[in-house]
Amino acid sequence: MAITAADVSKLRKMTGAGMMDCKKALTEANGDFDAAIDIIRKKGQAIANKRSDRDASEGVVLSRVTADGKKGAILVLNCETDFVAKNESFIALAQSILDLALSSNAANVEDVMGLTLDGIAVKDVITHQIGVIGEKLDLPYYDVIKAESVVAYIHPGNKLATLVGFNKGGVEVQVGRDVAMQVAAMNPVSANRDSVPQSVIDKELEIAKEQTRLEGKPEEMVEKIALGRLSKFFKESTLLEQIFVKDGKISVKEYIQKADKELTVTEFRRYSLNN
Repeated sequence: MAITAADVSKLRKMTGAGMMDCKKALTEANGDFDAAIDIIRKKGQAIANKRSDRDASEGVVLSRVTADGKKGAILVLNCETDFVAKNESFIALAQSILDLALSSNAANVEDVMGLTLDGIAVKDVITHQIGVIGEKLDLPYYDVIKAESVVAYIHPGNKLATLVGFNKGGVEVQVGRDVAMQVAAMNPVSANRDSVPQSVIDKELEIAKEQTRLEGKPEEMVEKIALGRLSKFFKESTLLEQIFVKDGKISVKEYIQKADKELTVTEFRRYSLNN
């Protein structure tokens, strides 16, 4: 059966595969489009298997909130090279998966991979794109927060994104964005000192005690000095106690309460490809 340019173009639009791959698949399938699609999908799986040991450390980090502003999600889609990460089609794929996950109430990566995008399971969509792009792709992270207000921020370049949840609705746009950017810039460990994991507190205390002993301080003063250093850690590493980067004279908590004395951050998420 003769394979026409129109046939190849049609298959390419259906699969996103390259022109030569589409022509070869149609030739092998004797012009049967369904069979040709299966051939292309199998090729994607074969390439995925071959590249399974590659390092997919590039990619995009995207965040978005629902229309009512009460739920937000962050999704990471990895690839091997920055060239692919900057490709509009790759970014669009990540965005379409994020939109689907957010609208489908997915809670984690496993939920996302089981969703159906345009009639195909997300895990199979990713495998297919491996065949099209020729690089290993991976979806390693997806998380959601819910709050009275959720604000999303994506740093230019799509390598870092944040979500911040507030205890009240109607947060001023600039306030929400400023706090989300603070999380991006300063990478706090938690919203406040009460929400710092005990394991982190124990580790910081142990480090502070060891530093104090190395400085030759009397043993009876070690505990007191270590607690003082822990307090400094809280001020530097918890979001609400951090110095507000756009001012430098007030804390994030003070900045937020200038807008609304009852406003506070309930939780946040941050993901960066660089750390």
